[in-house]
Amino acid sequence: MKPDSRTGLPDANAAKRVFDRVGSSFDSADVVHSEARCKLLERLNTVDLTPRVIIDLGAATGKGTLALARRYPAARVLAADSSIRMLEQVVQRCLAVEHIHPVMSDAQCLPVTSNSVDLIFANLILPWCVPETVLAEVSRVLVEGGLLVFTTVGPDTLQEVRNAWRKVDDKIHVHGFTDMHHIGDLVVRAGLVDPVMDVDRLEVTHTGLKALVYDLRACGATNVAVGRRMSLTGPDRWRRFEKELLYQGQERVSTTVELIFGQAWGSGRVREGNSANGTVRIPVTELTRSFRRR
Repeated sequence: MKPDSRTGLPDANAAKRVFDRVGSSFDSADVVHSEARCKLLERLNTVDLTPRVIIDLGAATGKGTLALARRYPAARVLAADSSIRMLEQVVQRCLAVEHIHPVMSDAQCLPVTSNSVDLIFANLILPWCVPETVLAEVSRVLVEGGLLVFTTVGPDTLQEVRNAWRKVDDKIHVHGFTDMHHIGDLVVRAGLVDPVMDVDRLEVTHTGLKALVYDLRACGATNVAVGRRMSLTGPDRWRRFEKELLYQGQERVSTTVELIFGQAWGSGRVREGNSANGTVRIPVTELTRSFRRR
């Protein structure tokens, strides 16, 4: 059997199922997401932009959506996420804000017309998708001079967990993350211009392995790699992993997050092949609040 060329990369369908499960628990464990979101919002302070249409791409529970709506009260803000459970949380958080519109959408195939969006805010969505496909869609929908700001994580993220498992078996336990330089290349290939990239490293400490596992599961940061082991982890293998991770009897667990920040501008040129066959593109002005409670 020919090996799957995507082995080690995230399975988008599996990721969607995971985020559907964690809609109600996400906010209890979103420390990294919140840190990244706050820093990304701060970076908008240096940009002279008056957007009419904004997409919060991978909106999760809508914290970023609400912040963007407050910052740009004259803009139409689309909270785009592929998870219905996440969008239910967006509705609860943003119900009273008239210019927020939840939209169920795959980041790799956005249901909006080309050259129609002024700002795309993408906080930690790329680790769960095929980055080049998402960036191609971003390039397609941004107007000329429109701005993409995003965060993602690099390959050193969760290196402690990855290295501990490597001493137990040769299976995939942490899916692959794209390094900063390759992300920068993909941004340019997608047709975006003037990219700026930088990296920050965070150390996240938990009181023990149980606390680490709880937070990873609660925010959906579980193994969704193509080619991952599908059977349950037996107690013997788990004890060996725990021993490798908690060396010298330590109780606290520290893990690395390689946090990548980027921005780039729309060129206004729709590259041939960016649009998926059979996809219906809807003008942003026609999108309605289909998820709003009555």
